[in-house]
Amino acid sequence: MTDQRDGLQVPPDVLDLDMDAFREFGYWVVDRTVEHLASLRERPAVRTGDAAELEQILGGEVPRAGASLAEGLALLADVALENQQHGDHPRYFARVPGPSSQVAVLGEWMATGMQSIASSWGGGSGTATLEVVVLDWLRDALGLAPTSEGVLLSGGSIASTTGLLVARAENGEGVLYLSDQTHSSIGRGALAVGWPAERVRTLPTDALGALMPDVLEAAITSDLAEGDRPAVAVATAGTTNTGAVDDLPAFGEICRRHGLWLHVDGAYGGPAALAPDRNGIRGLECADSFVLDPHKWLFQPYDVGCLWVCEPGALERTFAMHPEYLRDAQGGRVDLHNRSLELTRRSRAAKLWLTLRTYGVDALAAAVQRGVALAEEAQRLVEREARLEVVTPARLGVLTFAVKGADDIVHAGVTEAVNADGYAAITGTVVGGRSVLRLCTINPRTTVADLEGTVSLVARVAGAGVAP
Repeated sequence: MTDQRDGLQVPPDVLDLDMDAFREFGYWVVDRTVEHLASLRERPAVRTGDAAELEQILGGEVPRAGASLAEGLALLADVALENQQHGDHPRYFARVPGPSSQVAVLGEWMATGMQSIASSWGGGSGTATLEVVVLDWLRDALGLAPTSEGVLLSGGSIASTTGLLVARAENGEGVLYLSDQTHSSIGRGALAVGWPAERVRTLPTDALGALMPDVLEAAITSDLAEGDRPAVAVATAGTTNTGAVDDLPAFGEICRRHGLWLHVDGAYGGPAALAPDRNGIRGLECADSFVLDPHKWLFQPYDVGCLWVCEPGALERTFAMHPEYLRDAQGGRVDLHNRSLELTRRSRAAKLWLTLRTYGVDALAAAVQRGVALAEEAQRLVEREARLEVVTPARLGVLTFAVKGADDIVHAGVTEAVNADGYAAITGTVVGGRSVLRLCTINPRTTVADLEGTVSLVARVAGAGVAP
């Protein structure tokens, strides 16, 4: 009802639900989400709708008077959110899946419902503490330099770009060294923040996708001879195409000797270092900056990415600002808006903190290790198929393989036909100039039967001679 004391004609609760109705619809959302997760295995791993049909159902004239909330929620659940890739599906093997845990979903819901913000200490001391705690927990579990400080961002793309900004601010201008398997977002991010294209070197990798130390050393030596200043090298702990891991201890030694900043991209592969044998990932303590995406292999809902910087205070030196309108909120334990370009920041830490506290690092490491073992099982299945052959062996939950004698057109047709079938989703890519098929098996809910069905489907499709 209208509040007569302020003389306004618009009621103060114009955008509010009755609390009983809010509770009822909230329960509906929870039930519908549980139904989605419980039935996911029986539904397509990816669904792409017709653009005109989707716009007709979801669009139309600008809504002026509004419409039924119940109908709107149903359209969200049954149309908008159904027509997408389901990265949490046990047979979604394309790109890098995003299999989130239910505990993380609960943490995300709670943080969203309570309008969480993690910007200044004065505006969110509890949420800031969550962020510092989870970053320190993961730093120590991964074996990063103990001096490392961090910040949570939207994902690896922005996290690595932020890391490059810090590297340039701390280590100065100069040549940036990438490999031909460095994630494409890093080169894009460097150019977007003004890194001169003529000062970006893309170096070749070996047959498995790793950048060899002698190749980096030779490139640095060549630039020094030409009078250019080497500044930053990017190494990868788990390349997207093949799961390759660069020799981080060797890279660290080269960078120290020549005064380069070493940025390590572990956006997808980094959690593999939580295993007792670290899955071959050594030398993370050598990183000047390191990136990891919990919404990939730490089972978090989108979105959350971690950036750590080894040098204390470097994040603040790069990004801190102190406008007059923030004076009453700044100056506590940490003002997280001074660690990146984001000012208003939701609490991405709540879901991650709740997951780590509920399960513990050892359980997460075991779930990660299951993804590694699933790729090895997929390799054995491919090796048994007469029509298929392994191209790069299973590594950090990634396997690439090919239809024997097939070219890019055939592989594109196989990928399209498999994904259209709905049983599973796979990716086509290129390794060493060769068209291949790729599986990424990091969902711990995936079973051996899921892999058997997927590999069998690929072989049947390939035998049918499909083409786009």
